[in-house]
Amino acid sequence: MRIGMLTSGGDCQSLNATMRGVAKSLYKMFDDLEIIGFEDGYKGLIYADYHVMKPSDFSGILTEGGTILGTSRQPFKLMRVPDDNGLDKVEAMKHTYKKLKLECLVVLGGNGSQKTANLLREEGLNIVSLPKTIDNDLWGTDMTFGFQSAVNVATNAIDCIHTTAASHGRVFIVEVMGHKVGWLTLHAGIAGGADIILLPEIPYDINVVVDALRERSRQGKRFSILAVAEGAISKEDASLTKKELKEKKKTGVVYPSVAYELGARIEEMTGQEVRVTVPGHMQRGGEPCPYDRVLSTRLGAEAALLIKNKEYGYMVSVDNNDITKVPLEEVAGKLKTVDPSCSMIREAKMVGICFGDE
Repeated sequence: MRIGMLTSGGDCQSLNATMRGVAKSLYKMFDDLEIIGFEDGYKGLIYADYHVMKPSDFSGILTEGGTILGTSRQPFKLMRVPDDNGLDKVEAMKHTYKKLKLECLVVLGGNGSQKTANLLREEGLNIVSLPKTIDNDLWGTDMTFGFQSAVNVATNAIDCIHTTAASHGRVFIVEVMGHKVGWLTLHAGIAGGADIILLPEIPYDINVVVDALRERSRQGKRFSILAVAEGAISKEDASLTKKELKEKKKTGVVYPSVAYELGARIEEMTGQEVRVTVPGHMQRGGEPCPYDRVLSTRLGAEAALLIKNKEYGYMVSVDNNDITKVPLEEVAGKLKTVDPSCSMIREAKMVGICFGDE
């Protein structure tokens, strides 16, 4: 039994823990097992950059962040485009898979990685995938591994900002990762006690944001904290087409990110001092939290069971805290976004958090 394994896309804290869950379970199930680790994600599969892994490789990595296999981003939209040397990437991946006589390829990745995994399934390869992303935006699973660890980091950043914000009486904007979805910002914002949370799914009105800040000042509050997703967008910009928005950005002031643009508008309209903090890739780093270690172990064990039962073409997923599976073709290309009318948004508004929309 020879199994291939790779980690693809952005890194997160629980990739090693999940690989460990898969490997330890497989080693118990099969006496004659060889795991082939591909370096740097699909790149390793394309260019046959791999090594045979040993059981010892999976020891001591439960608490280790990052990925021992390395990772890279290989955009799905370019998978059918030949590389600089004219190499057909899809055919190259199939060739590597068949040359090594793999029974199955285990893919740990997010949205783009799942789309490529499904492409390989359509090409006839045996695939089992696992849901990795700090954004928790994969359709078909309640939870992704890496999300809760990132929430912890982002929440800690907001916690640390509280004391300096209170000391100086400033407005602080903490920019949280999330271009298209706001799960990470929503959870960290609530957990960190943010006063205003801005998400990609809820275009904000700058006047509503400013009114919320002024109301806090009227109440004698010395400071305010905004948790802002990097993909947050104003109602004005959300009404524009992609082409119109691109043209608008060419003519206006160029800001490093939405947080800086928002900060400049708030200072201009209120006269309050604004500071921006961007935790950035810290949110992907460090060791996995206990929740993710448990989740990764469970997901990994279930992936091994699918392989044992020769149930291929699935992504292992979480449904109401049960570990189950969902067909890859149902996952590929779908985003799980925050519903603006969901109970969590409603409850956050009930305790006074502003989302910039009303």
